[in-house]
Amino acid sequence: MDSRQDLVLLGKVTKPHGIRGELKVYPYSGSPDNLLHYNRILLARDEQSAPVAYTVERARVQKNCVLLQLENCSDRDDSEALVNYLVYVKEQDLPELAEHEFYLRELEGKQVVTEKGLKIGRFAGILTTDSQDIARIIDGRKEYLVPLVPDFLVSIDEDTVTVSLPPGLLEINM
Repeated sequence: MDSRQDLVLLGKVTKPHGIRGELKVYPYSGSPDNLLHYNRILLARDEQSAPVAYTVERARVQKNCVLLQLENCSDRDDSEALVNYLVYVKEQDLPELAEHEFYLRELEGKQVVTEKGLKIGRFAGILTTDSQDIARIIDGRKEYLVPLVPDFLVSIDEDTVTVSLPPGLLEINM
């Protein structure tokens, strides 16, 4: 069995679709196309439950969601039983990245500093919105919300994310 560290959470089953067992999945990345590339997914009732592997027979985008047809999920009762399940893939199944590309989840835990060396805090997570992703940066009891736009990211190394932020951005978070 794979450890949870080897799995990447991609979304959640929101409801059945139709009578032939299709599942409607909300992608956490905000981009439904990202879920079209996987032949196998893992579903778990919650973050503590053991994930179960499923073969994807068909996948298609519908608005901001993905409709998945899974092997051995052939009617509405089968798909209703999977509502609210979390959708994972194995980390090794993620698409290869080009040079200078990264997955946002790789930033978690890194120290965030400005170009001038001011330590802002640790990268604590990502809030996904319709318009853009927002970095949650925590420094003790302070939380900063910073838009994750390419112009703000100067460099990323093993332990540090260096940012160039417009004047006043950190102050509006206080």
